[in-house]
Amino acid sequence: MSDTIAKRLKTALGETRLLILGAQILFGFHLNAAFQQGFAALPQGLRDLHAFAFLSMAAAIGLLIAPSLQHRIVEGGEASGRILRVTTRFADWALLPFAVGFGADIAIVVSYRFGFTLGGWIGAGTTVLAFALWYAAEWLLLARRGRKESVMEATENTPLDERVDQLLTEARVLIPGGQALLGFQLAIMLTDGFARLPASSQTIHLLALCSITIAVMLLMAPAAFHRISYRGRDTEEFHTLGSALVIAGAAVLALGIAGDLYVAITLGVRSAIVGALCGLTAGVALFVTWFAIPLALRRRRERQAV
Repeated sequence: MSDTIAKRLKTALGETRLLILGAQILFGFHLNAAFQQGFAALPQGLRDLHAFAFLSMAAAIGLLIAPSLQHRIVEGGEASGRILRVTTRFADWALLPFAVGFGADIAIVVSYRFGFTLGGWIGAGTTVLAFALWYAAEWLLLARRGRKESVMEATENTPLDERVDQLLTEARVLIPGGQALLGFQLAIMLTDGFARLPASSQTIHLLALCSITIAVMLLMAPAAFHRISYRGRDTEEFHTLGSALVIAGAAVLALGIAGDLYVAITLGVRSAIVGALCGLTAGVALFVTWFAIPLALRRRRERQAV
């Protein structure tokens, strides 16, 4: 049974990796779009929609990364029915803000070039089609197949090589989007729009850039340690070290996401207060979802084990 759960968990993490790459690239698009020349010409309604879509993509990213951190913090890298169920459930939830934000993005760019009517219809159609392909079709197939397969709750003794494989897979879940976001962060610093930002926004963007840079380095470090220090051998020491590096990378990634939300939303809605509230709320939500909840679950498990 443990092999079955471990293999299914690896597949679920691979599917999460596919989803999160798209969400993180679109997150980077939102940041970059706020500094394009055409963005200043958008009516305030579309700029507000841009801020909403930006927050939606941040929510999708937060939900998609959360299972990996629960796997590291709560389960210690062990495969279990609980973490498999959590990974599946969070991926299901993440598709909701992804679909909404995706449709909003299409509406913004089409409205800019072809008018609000066409942009609204195409944006709404995109969201409806996403819901049909990502939810409705799956529910219909599930109803046709009947009762869902139950998953055991017990934590299985997962072999070390599989735990290391899952660790590296989870690092790959986080890092592509971080690298893409870093590229967008670097590019916008060369735009005229960045030069016109107030000093406070420039400073926060610089801090966010440093955070994403550190996150990328931390998330790349497990592969370097595995090759250089451990010569590709799987050991408990490497698994512990790699888990710590992934958790640390997620922490600074959250700071970078919150900082860039502040900069772009402040620019879009023309309100530093709104930008600060959105950035702070997103940062707190990410830390609660990624760290506070897993730590609480781990403490509860430890108390039950006594």
